[in-house]
Amino acid sequence: MTTLAKSFDNHPGNPLDLLEELVTANDWVFDRASDFELAVQVRGRWTDYQIWSVWHEELHAIYFACHFESRVPDTKRRQVRELVALFNEKLWLGHFDYSAEDGTLFFRHTVPLRGTRGASVEQLEDLVDTAVLECDRFYPALQLVVWGGQSCAEAVAAAMMETVGEA
Repeated sequence: MTTLAKSFDNHPGNPLDLLEELVTANDWVFDRASDFELAVQVRGRWTDYQIWSVWHEELHAIYFACHFESRVPDTKRRQVRELVALFNEKLWLGHFDYSAEDGTLFFRHTVPLRGTRGASVEQLEDLVDTAVLECDRFYPALQLVVWGGQSCAEAVAAAMMETVGEA
């Protein structure tokens, strides 16, 4: 990820303005639908992710969600909910959600900023980095469960395995 050269410590105001500068610096495709919404397309290791951020001014909180294309057959929905629960047990920041209504999967996190002068560029970089990292880890596990016939426990173990060295 490209970092911004400017210092934005305690950047006052809407954090989406700062996030838009970060997105622009990385040459990512984005759409700023309003002052309070920003949609960004980010390339991950396995697929593209759609990051959607919303600034809730009254709550002084930024909502951050990272969606990816997922086609979950009806017969696999129970297993995918189990996979999401197992993955969430391993996360320190944010969590995965599975919407039974439309079958979408996404990583999300909300950052309250009340009492601060605003988000820093480092916080926003961490939000993006964490979302992409966790989605990159989750995506293969999802594929193993949905299309590979593996159990959720096996898929999570494979996804969480840290490799060391080079082959």
